[in-house]
Amino acid sequence: MTAVVRILLRRVALLVPLLLGIVLFVFLVMRFSDVDPASAFFQGANPTPGQLHDFRERNGLLDPLPLRYVHFVGDLLHGDLGTSALTRAPVVDQVTTALPLTLQLTFLGLALAVVLALAGGVTAAVYRDRPADQVIRVVSLVGVAAPGFWLALLMIQYLAVDRGWFPTGGYVNPADSLAGWLRTMALPAFALSLPVAAQLTRIVRTSVVEELDKDYVRTAIGSGLPPRVVVGRNVLRNALVNPLTVLGLRVGYLLGGAVVIETIFSLPGMGKLMIDAVQNGDPAVVQGVVLTTATGFVVVNLVIDILYLLVNPRLRAA
Repeated sequence: MTAVVRILLRRVALLVPLLLGIVLFVFLVMRFSDVDPASAFFQGANPTPGQLHDFRERNGLLDPLPLRYVHFVGDLLHGDLGTSALTRAPVVDQVTTALPLTLQLTFLGLALAVVLALAGGVTAAVYRDRPADQVIRVVSLVGVAAPGFWLALLMIQYLAVDRGWFPTGGYVNPADSLAGWLRTMALPAFALSLPVAAQLTRIVRTSVVEELDKDYVRTAIGSGLPPRVVVGRNVLRNALVNPLTVLGLRVGYLLGGAVVIETIFSLPGMGKLMIDAVQNGDPAVVQGVVLTTATGFVVVNLVIDILYLLVNPRLRAA
């Protein structure tokens, strides 16, 4: 157990310089962009040069860049993401309102991708080179090539507009109606998850096939153990390491894809918040959304590292 704790502490310690690097990158990109925070704050008000200068002086925009970065990090440590130039409200309040929906969509899409990939990949591996395997491989290949936004538009046309089985957009809070929440989140979650599920299916199939060809599997089945027990108890656990690696990398796609999917389905999440902020010239909100999304990606990859330890004893021994 001591070795596991050391590995986890080392992973957590690596998060600090990584997060500081992300903050520095976002800080520099926003500071060297064409968007002027002072002009954005007074947009539509025709401010005088004196008003612009006073605003920049009050908010430290005239300080040297290293000092501004130190103040920026200090504000982040106190939970201050700045103030929206459009609504004059704290950015953290807007992020807090939009983040739960994006998390719901991302993790629902992640769960669907994992379930579909395990079902398809294991079935294709067990029945390899048979019709079921051929069908799953073709479907997964099409899924890898199909972009999520295209699938979303097809689903809206055929399942929402033509048949009326699902709404074309909007959001229902699960606290108000669980059934309504499921109906509004079903199409966005499937559109987000299918490309990831297709890629994971191919990787799960390859990993399971490699495990099935090993001697311990033939020995276990030859000794009388049912194949489904061997696959479920031993093969699947040993074959999950490679899919977990890809899953950690694809979390970034899920978070980034949620931006597009939320816009298509008019979901008031982080994606729509950022798109609106870009269109309205609100740099503080864009900055807050990017930092929150990047931090979420780093934290999820830490969770994936912990899952590595659970499914791979050899990694713990190393």
